[in-house]
Amino acid sequence: MVSHGAPRGIPKDAQLPAPFHGVHVTPPQTGCERLVWRRPTARCTHLRVRRHTCECQPEVYELCVSGGLVFIRRTVRKPTGLSVRETEWLPTARAMELWQRLLAGQAR
Repeated sequence: MVSHGAPRGIPKDAQLPAPFHGVHVTPPQTGCERLVWRRPTARCTHLRVRRHTCECQPEVYELCVSGGLVFIRRTVRKPTGLSVRETEWLPTARAMELWQRLLAGQAR
């Protein structure tokens, strides 16, 4: 679930009320793990976004599930358009650990 700005009908420069806010990612901590971000692949026809970070930030992360594997998608909004990358596809337990480390600023 990646939008290109504020929810429909809300001006882009408007402050979003509390119900629209999600989890904010902690800034990268000293010595955080550098993740390998890859170009998205057309590996599946269906996927489910299980969790996502707040849409009010220019960088949004989504925890995606498909075919029994899990990966993190990163979308960065730039003046030139969107940049979308994803991590490797992992078994659920490893991906959930990575998601928690990303949210805590221990991986980026």
